[in-house]
Amino acid sequence: MEPSTTHIGRVFLSGSLEEDYTWEHISPQHIIVFLYSGEMTLTYGKSTLTFVAGDTVLVPKNQLLRVIKKPIDDQPFKAVSMLLSDEELRRFYQSRSILENRDDNIIKQRPIKAHPLLESFFQSLFSYFDMQDELPESLVPIKVQEALTIIDEVDKRASSILGTFSEIGKIDLEKYMEEHFMYNLPLERFAFLTGRSLTTFKSDFKKIFKKTPGKWLTEKRLNLAHFKLTNEKQKATEVYLIAGFENLSHFSFAFKKAFGVSPRNINQ
Repeated sequence: MEPSTTHIGRVFLSGSLEEDYTWEHISPQHIIVFLYSGEMTLTYGKSTLTFVAGDTVLVPKNQLLRVIKKPIDDQPFKAVSMLLSDEELRRFYQSRSILENRDDNIIKQRPIKAHPLLESFFQSLFSYFDMQDELPESLVPIKVQEALTIIDEVDKRASSILGTFSEIGKIDLEKYMEEHFMYNLPLERFAFLTGRSLTTFKSDFKKIFKKTPGKWLTEKRLNLAHFKLTNEKQKATEVYLIAGFENLSHFSFAFKKAFGVSPRNINQ
C-alpha cells in the first residue's frame, strides 16, 4: 500500500499504517527526510543504510536507490520531507564554506548526524500538518532555510553534497552497472545516470561486456535470483523485486527458460 501523503508546498508528511512499502527512486532534487516513527532502509547499489525515529536523512538528487518504508514496534511509518531546489541551495551556500575533497562514498554513509537542534526543528513542523490550511505558503522557504542553517552547523559533511552543483559526467560504466544491475530501470535512465546518450551507452556497454545491455541485465538478474533462491532460501515472491524484475509472471517465465525449473519449485 502506498503511504498517505500530506503536502504543504515542497514540504510533505508521509505515513504508512499497515505494511512495508518498497519502490525504486531517482529524485531530480535533493531531499531531506526526518523520521518521526517507523523505519526506512535505503539501498545504494550494494550498500544499505537503515534509519529509525529521530534520524535525519539526506537523499541526494540523481541517485538511484531502493527505498523500503515500514512500521515498527506498533508505530506507523511517519516522516517529513523537504525538497531542495538548486536555486535556493546556491543562494544558501553563496556565503558559506563548502567541505572540499568530497568522499565519493559519503552518500553511502550518514552525512547528517543526529542532533537535538534538528530533532527540535522537525518536531515543531509536525503541528503544521494539523492546520495546513492556515500555514502560508510563504513560510515554506523560511522553514527550508532554517533547516539548511541547522544542518550546516551540526554536520558540515552535508555541504559537500548540497553545495555542489556539477552536472552528471561520464562515469565508469562497468563499475556502475555491476553495482546497479538489480534496479528495474529503462536503458534511457541507465544512460543518463552514467553521463551518456542512449546511443553512446549501448556502444560503450557492448565494448565492455561483449553483450547487449538487455541480454546482460537479464543474465545478471537471473543469476542473482538463483543465488537467493538456492543459497539464501528466499521465496520467489520476495526475490523477483530484489533481482530487478517488474513482475512475478515475467520473472517466473524467464527463470524457467534459463534454468529449466520454476523458481517456486527449485528447492523442492
